[in-house]
Amino acid sequence: MKTMTIKLWGLFWLLLSSLSLAQSGASDDPLRAAGDHVEVTWLAPQSLSAESTTTLGFYFKVAPEWHVYWRNAGDSGAAPRFDFTATGADVGPIQWPFPTRLPIEHLTNLGYEGNTVYLFDVIAQAGAEEVALEVDLEWLVCKVDCIPGFGQMALTIPITGQTRWAPDNKALLDQFQQRVPQSGDKSPWKITGLWPEGEQGLQLTIDSDQAAPPASFPLDGDIITAREPVAQPTETGWQLSFERQPGVALPASTGFVLSDGERAWSLPDVAIGSPPPPAVAKQSIALLLLAAFVGGIILNLMPCVFPVLSIKLFGLMNSNATAGARTREGLLYGAGVLATFAALGGLLLALRAGGAAIGWGFQLQSPVVVLALIVLFWLMALAFSGVFEFGHRLMNLAGSASGGSFATGVLAVFVAAPCTGPFMGAALGAAAVLPAISAMAIFIGLGAGLAAPFLLLCLSPGLLKRLPRPGPWMDTLRQFFAFPLYATVLWLAWVLGRIMGDSGWLLAGTVLLSLSFCVWLGQRSGKLWRALAIAVSIATLTLATTTLYHCDNSSPAEPATDLWHSYDKARIDRALNEGQAVFIDYTAAWCITCQVNKKLVLDTANTAALFRQHNVLAIRADWTRHDADITQALAALGRNSVPVYAWYAAGESTPRLLPQLLQERMINELFTKPTGDQ
Repeated sequence: MKTMTIKLWGLFWLLLSSLSLAQSGASDDPLRAAGDHVEVTWLAPQSLSAESTTTLGFYFKVAPEWHVYWRNAGDSGAAPRFDFTATGADVGPIQWPFPTRLPIEHLTNLGYEGNTVYLFDVIAQAGAEEVALEVDLEWLVCKVDCIPGFGQMALTIPITGQTRWAPDNKALLDQFQQRVPQSGDKSPWKITGLWPEGEQGLQLTIDSDQAAPPASFPLDGDIITAREPVAQPTETGWQLSFERQPGVALPASTGFVLSDGERAWSLPDVAIGSPPPPAVAKQSIALLLLAAFVGGIILNLMPCVFPVLSIKLFGLMNSNATAGARTREGLLYGAGVLATFAALGGLLLALRAGGAAIGWGFQLQSPVVVLALIVLFWLMALAFSGVFEFGHRLMNLAGSASGGSFATGVLAVFVAAPCTGPFMGAALGAAAVLPAISAMAIFIGLGAGLAAPFLLLCLSPGLLKRLPRPGPWMDTLRQFFAFPLYATVLWLAWVLGRIMGDSGWLLAGTVLLSLSFCVWLGQRSGKLWRALAIAVSIATLTLATTTLYHCDNSSPAEPATDLWHSYDKARIDRALNEGQAVFIDYTAAWCITCQVNKKLVLDTANTAALFRQHNVLAIRADWTRHDADITQALAALGRNSVPVYAWYAAGESTPRLLPQLLQERMINELFTKPTGDQ
């Protein structure tokens, strides 16, 4: 790693200095050591009291514009080393005054520019008459180039009745002793969490009423780089985003020093945990359940659900069943919907408990699942078009109460999951952070809303009588309903292309061509032809699935444009830190609502002109494929589904979430209404 190589370079020079005594510049005076641009002297009392603990120091006089290093030297350099030999006393560890950041070209170091003091405690032993100290020192002093140095120093201090200091030495030591970090429990900042932020960051949250964030320095440079973290205010304090060293596994904990510029506090053992759930709005569970139920009802109107519900509509129209049979059919359909919502919700909660970053609609992030849906809807569309007779049996199965209704309910949920309509976003976001029982209740509420319209038709003879009577017109309508299924196939093929690139379109087209051939082959008389058709179908699907598992899906799902940029948290943080307005479109190719909003609102000339006029950083966070960083960003907003539209007004670090169904006037109002009116 580049950073480790730079650090090893510094250690190499320290080692070289220890092998180059003739060039050391060591002094004959045991009370001082000197090298290029550095002179080191003792800061010690003239006498010590018996059995006392006294703080001493090494005073480094450093030439202007040169610097020496802190315990964590940062991207380059090396901390000084002190090897003690003591008689008549015990010597404590070095106490490091809090550092400053020292930018050197593209690097960031941690240390002290100019004079500094490294401190340590001496504990006089019982019965000793004097304390004798010897120390071997090594250091690195840098400007742009670095010069290693070393020295040997000795000191004898008599033990008398009291500790006596020269006033100047004591004042200098006290000055730097105030800069030594105190215990973290006395800090005005309370650390409330530390967790990974994507693959390259660590996020530290701090509760405090301080007007400014603390200067913060990582104790372990092998885990966190020395670069200054991005600080953003929160409702209760500050959020600091650190950059991690690449390729390094995270330990269970790490440490920081926090400073207000005059004093500092050490927190050496901060546990690294999972991201905390975002705060759920203070809404009662009853309101969330109502939102989930209404969102589920609206889901019936989504175009991704319509092809599946058309099957059930045909089943009702064709059915001459008794009222009891229709009731069983409605209950089975509702059971299929509720069971599938519960299964998907349970899976999400189990993955959440395991620390996985995943969200609603995750199944369509899998190219295998998308291809399976393409095949299913293609066969259904061919059946509705009357290409093969299985279509009639399919309709009879869909209209029966022997299991077809339950299966249709399962399919309805599976296809409806990526469609997030009004009211659903808040409910799903709350379900992602609520306790398991409350979260599962919200998933069941969504399922109840989706199942309610069809169940109401089945339970209400009056509503059923309003449906048209069966007749020859149904064949025409059945054939017409094939076209939404064909449209769904095209949409899913486009989604597969967005996940895999051009090879996705080619693979989907090849599979559909092969299956169409198999349908034609199976219509020929004779069992041999049908067996051949089944064999070719199985071989085609097996080969396609194997190809998907071994395919490189790394192509960008949503390419950047001159206006819209791909999701980059570091870029967003920089823009917010500089006071630039930011608009983030959390989207996915499989989200139909997202595509409608893009076409009608976001990708219009009016929006582009407004964003350019007001210097808005436009970010398109494409969630078509699984992306842990985007999932965590959604979770931070209290959401786990798309679309989500986050607007950061210029100079603001707290986003405003726009409605899921956008209108152009909403974009215009971002720039015409005062911030407080938004």
